[in-house]
Amino acid sequence: MHLPALSLLLIGLLFPAAALAETRADTLDSERQAELKTLLYQDCGSCHGMTLRGGLGPALPRDRMEAFSPEALTYIIQHGIPGSAMPGWKTLLSDAEARWIADHLRTDNSLETLQQD
Repeated sequence: MHLPALSLLLIGLLFPAAALAETRADTLDSERQAELKTLLYQDCGSCHGMTLRGGLGPALPRDRMEAFSPEALTYIIQHGIPGSAMPGWKTLLSDAEARWIADHLRTDNSLETLQQD
């Protein structure tokens, strides 16, 4: 198994969901949500592709993101993935902001799936 994939699997399996139980992504105002959406498609998009279809980093379609718990995605956003180019964003994003991005990727992501044409 590829090291970043193994890291993702371990994070998803071992990360205690209770650690982020207090995270409230729904408390962010609409202006901050718009800023986070811009951050997602521009900053994250610099590696994952501006439309999240992949680039240096993997594509982030909704069907793939739904496989991860919101807590696991929040943890990955905050701490990055060891052994990969994925940095942690904890110094720039609060837990609630990282959770909003995780929730957006899982439920409101316009890239539903990567279909083969």
